[in-house]
Amino acid sequence: MRKWLPLVAICAGTFMLLVDVTIVTVALPDMARGLNASLADLQWVLSLYALVLASLVLTAGSIADRLGRRAVYLGGLVVFAVASLVCGLSPNVGLLIAARGLQGLAAAAMFATTLALITSSYEGRDRGIAFGVWAAVNGAASAAGPLLGGLLTDSFGWRWIFFVNLPVTAVALVLTALAVPESRDPQPRRLDLAGMASFTVGSAALVYALINESSWLFVVAAAALAVFVFVERRPNAMLDLSLFRTAAFPTLLVTAALLPAAAWAYWIYQTLWLQSVLGLSPIEAGLVFLPVSLTTFVLSIVVGRVMHRTSARLLIGSGMLFIAAGVLAQTVIDAGSGWAALLPGLFLVGVGAGLVLGPLSAAAMAAVPGPRAGMAAGAVNTFRQLGYALGVAVLGQVFRSGLDSDDLHRAYANALDRTFVVAASFAVFAGVAVFLFVRDGQRRGGLVPVRRMVSRWVSPTARS
Repeated sequence: MRKWLPLVAICAGTFMLLVDVTIVTVALPDMARGLNASLADLQWVLSLYALVLASLVLTAGSIADRLGRRAVYLGGLVVFAVASLVCGLSPNVGLLIAARGLQGLAAAAMFATTLALITSSYEGRDRGIAFGVWAAVNGAASAAGPLLGGLLTDSFGWRWIFFVNLPVTAVALVLTALAVPESRDPQPRRLDLAGMASFTVGSAALVYALINESSWLFVVAAAALAVFVFVERRPNAMLDLSLFRTAAFPTLLVTAALLPAAAWAYWIYQTLWLQSVLGLSPIEAGLVFLPVSLTTFVLSIVVGRVMHRTSARLLIGSGMLFIAAGVLAQTVIDAGSGWAALLPGLFLVGVGAGLVLGPLSAAAMAAVPGPRAGMAAGAVNTFRQLGYALGVAVLGQVFRSGLDSDDLHRAYANALDRTFVVAASFAVFAGVAVFLFVRDGQRRGGLVPVRRMVSRWVSPTARS
């Protein structure tokens, strides 16, 4: 039993950092009332965490290669605990948003090191089991977020969605310090500080411009991202631009960004309708999302077992089209609709997400040369978090533009219907692009199982 303590420590941190993406959703109406927060404020509470995580995860991995992966993971846990405490104690929304950004920084440090720590802790069959458990925990975190958030908010108040992180962090800290071996790269890559800075500024400016309707920041975002493309032409780049010479890899990155934008980014606006218009409690609102969360979790496990002998192109492309169908199915709501009208569509979204999540990372790693597979996996994680932040911002603009009626029920129904149509268009675009530009077996040997791919891209020095 002792041999699995490192896995418990690593999975505890992974679960916590991923559940914090969605646990906030059903608590937002209570936050708005308690902190007198606007819709834009609520968008930042959701988006900033994902934005900072996306911006820093690749750089955090490079720092961990130098300083030691266990040390960086431990530091991330400590900072995450402090940030969670500040979130829970925040007297105003400004401090809450800032603390969410600090949470995102800590989450990047943790997320960037988890797979390498598993590799250094296990070998052979045990390593395969550990990777399987870690993947299941990823799915469970997404499934548990809304339900756990609703339960805590209903029982103890919204601040406890952050306070609950403290005991989990304490357990993970002790187990990591006692059971997880240290590992580092004896020849680490140089830190790409210019790439990190330009990517962070560009992403933040773009999200800020969308949420706060600031047109001049679009110019800042474009300039910063142009600088990022320029500096990434150098050796030791954070993201090797040569990977974009074939259509498959950029298509998969776009899909990674559009997946959360289409499947989950509208939940904030659904939650406002469920609680502010229909009068559901936080736990009742959390239960509404159970079909999508549970279906995603179960199907991800099933797909993980069969995808090594199944077309990744078919799984990803059809999965995105399932998401589109599920989101469009939710446009049936009108001024007289209840929460049950959402359930068939949410179930289809869960089916689609379950088909896409595992194959997406594996396909991205198979679409690039072997030595760049780790970079590809990190880029997929980066684009997923960035896509969520941008999705919340873009759909927020659509939602606000749809609030064009004095009747509350009709206004929310119209706004949500418009939001669903745009979200579905994201999924259709991604699904069609995958069928057009992605081919199975991009690298010799075809698309190999996720566990073997993960073992291959984690630095061999992590095993010592």
